[in-house]
Amino acid sequence: MTNNAQLTIRLNANDNVVVARTEILPNTFIMGENVTTNLPIPRGHKIASVPITKGDLIRKYDQIIGFAMENILPGDHVHTHNCEFRMFDRDYAYSTELRETLYLPESKRRTFQGYKRKNGKVGTRNHIGILTSVNCSATVARYIADTFNKTDRLNEFSNIDGVSAFVHATGCGMADSGEGYENLQRTLWGYAQHPNFAGVLIVGLGCEVNQIPFLLDAYGLELNDTFQTMTIQESGGTRKTVEEAVEKITSMLPSANNVCRETVSASELTVALQCGGSDAYSGITANPALGNAVDRLVENGGTGILSETPEIYGAEHLLTRRAVDHSVGEKLIERIRWWEDYTERNHGSMDNNPSPGNKAGGLTTILEKSLGAAAKGGTTNLAGVYKYAEPVDTKGFVFMDSPGFDPASITGQVASGANLVCFTTGRGSVYGCKPSPSIKLSTNTAMYERMSDDMDINCGVIVDGEATVQEVGEKIFNYFLEIASGQKSKSEYLGFGDNEFIPWQIGAVM
Repeated sequence: MTNNAQLTIRLNANDNVVVARTEILPNTFIMGENVTTNLPIPRGHKIASVPITKGDLIRKYDQIIGFAMENILPGDHVHTHNCEFRMFDRDYAYSTELRETLYLPESKRRTFQGYKRKNGKVGTRNHIGILTSVNCSATVARYIADTFNKTDRLNEFSNIDGVSAFVHATGCGMADSGEGYENLQRTLWGYAQHPNFAGVLIVGLGCEVNQIPFLLDAYGLELNDTFQTMTIQESGGTRKTVEEAVEKITSMLPSANNVCRETVSASELTVALQCGGSDAYSGITANPALGNAVDRLVENGGTGILSETPEIYGAEHLLTRRAVDHSVGEKLIERIRWWEDYTERNHGSMDNNPSPGNKAGGLTTILEKSLGAAAKGGTTNLAGVYKYAEPVDTKGFVFMDSPGFDPASITGQVASGANLVCFTTGRGSVYGCKPSPSIKLSTNTAMYERMSDDMDINCGVIVDGEATVQEVGEKIFNYFLEIASGQKSKSEYLGFGDNEFIPWQIGAVM
């Protein structure tokens, strides 16, 4: 990346566009590019550096981000009015760019203070979770949680991060088999077994499609002192269910409070990688910096989970080249093909993304957005590909299929085992997560300063010329360890996380 007199950023010598570092007026000469702007160029938007003929490729990151809809002159603003998405063939070149990962020996790996659980997993938080099998039990679950959080019942249990209800909008009026049902079952199983919970209570209505006994049988879950279930119908209604649930959770509190943080290897960290409210700087600052932090995490034996399949569309060929073997690469492309079919049969398009806010921030097509989004995964090999909420059982950099809708995607990543979340944003986001703390990275300084109560780290210093991607990546990785050890993230201080549990719904509502 080179700096052109502080006005523009050239990401690759082969690109035919450059990015405006700041708002640029018409008739401004861009030193180093030998072009003069013809129109106002918003901050983060693209400027043609050479003539581009109608139908020609438009390149950024030395990759195709779109096709010219008309002749484009040097100095023209390149955006949705003259650059369009088109399908084109990509060479997946499976496993042709594998690189050796130099894992640190155990003795040199970084550490954090985590909660060791009996099943061998390690938590970064110590919550009590109330899961719901169906929307019909959502209000009761909230009443149960409020009984603890809005009273003094937790005062004597300072080592417990809270009692939280995880409610959703489905669980009945659905088929009892197929993708939608499987998604919900995997999600509930993943949360029921999550190491950030010291205790779990599942509450159902009793007559729903998503029967609690089916979940227990399918995933081999056994009831014990810290894992309990109940239904409203069997308990005798709302009031009796709340009273019984409060007794069950109260009995869990002493043992949950007695656990202590211990020194554990950074290899026990599994980080959900996410971006939302993106802008053109996302692929230049925060996402590459997060990717650098993920490389450090993998080097220490940890795991990073990239997701949002529609938001790697157009960049998947860069990931298949890094797949550890052909079958892993094929799994990724199978998910891409599923999404192409899914959007087509629902009369949509993979280019429905980026959102209006993304476009206002300078992102023109899904191809451009995806190339920046994929940078969150760093540079190590792609070790595995998983379905939504499927348990991640491979260390290193992996991919989990999900929609681009952030809360639904992160819900799946947490169910897959993520005990930490890292969320990059350029337009701004107020997302938070329970039970896994969420770190938010700002792509630009202006937004960081405007939303400083919500942003944990400002990656805009990269484009400001005050730090490198590597320096910010190291800062992010160190912050992973601090938050994992108990320091609160900004979203935790603000109390977020009780409304962000959104399992991905697929299929007909019956």
